[in-house]
Amino acid sequence: MNVDAVIVSYRSAATLRGCVAPLAALPDVRVTVVDNASPDRSLDAVAGLDVDTVRSPRNGGFSYGCNLGAARGDAPYLLFMNPDARIDAESLAALVRVLESVPAAGLAAPRLVDEDGSLAWSLRRFPRQRSTFAQALFLHRLRPRAAWSDELVRDPAAYGRAGAPDWVSGACMLVRRSAFETVGGFDEDFFLYCEDTDLCRRLWSAGHAVRFEPAAVARHVGGASSGAGETQAIAARSRVLYARKHMGPLGARVQALGVALGEATHAAATFPRPASRRGHLAALRAASRPGRAASAAPRPSR
Repeated sequence: MNVDAVIVSYRSAATLRGCVAPLAALPDVRVTVVDNASPDRSLDAVAGLDVDTVRSPRNGGFSYGCNLGAARGDAPYLLFMNPDARIDAESLAALVRVLESVPAAGLAAPRLVDEDGSLAWSLRRFPRQRSTFAQALFLHRLRPRAAWSDELVRDPAAYGRAGAPDWVSGACMLVRRSAFETVGGFDEDFFLYCEDTDLCRRLWSAGHAVRFEPAAVARHVGGASSGAGETQAIAARSRVLYARKHMGPLGARVQALGVALGEATHAAATFPRPASRRGHLAALRAASRPGRAASAAPRPSR
């Protein structure tokens, strides 16, 4: 297979070994674990495993950690995984076959399932103004499968066949190194969230397709290293930064209004739940003045 696997860890001691151990046992996979200045001694969890470990001098964010790990190897394929995700040898081999058989493909992603084996929505459409405002007004709950109302692909049939989605969840993705390097890797302005959206968009723009392979399956716990409401402000800020990069000045302003509206309506809807309400209010403020996320922000799973 000849794969460099990169796992970025932050507060991931409880799940990290389960992610890394199966990969470290594969003869053609070189595993690099980047500790993003985690306070929980995450690297202790992989002691004794055949892995390369990197202690980042700071928590520079998920993109920063991924780029740091990717630079340590030279294999033709890069596997990026959340520390609470799992993939077996057969599924990884299926992703490698996609990139080997489709020269135009720059990225291949598996079908994601939750811890209990149920399907996780991982195929996405690129952000659009209409979907942002539809979600802000809860219209996606009325028409969950409509392309205009949501960015998540919620049609189960789409997860049963190979395809070429706009973008895929960064919880588990195999990227052709040459394509990754051509587009400059992950954009480190995205501390967390939207870095996968942005990478897929730049791959498409550079002529590299994004592929989905349902024969490959990865299990994902999700949110294992974050608390309720901790990262909503980071997500809102990243959403507006993405719009500034890809939608132009006017489009970014409209997108910021849509994101702010969504956070306001969701704050109202979650009024009985103080933690969630505080998270949405923090996100509302972040959407109003989106700079790069602070380096002290937590690193959760998607």
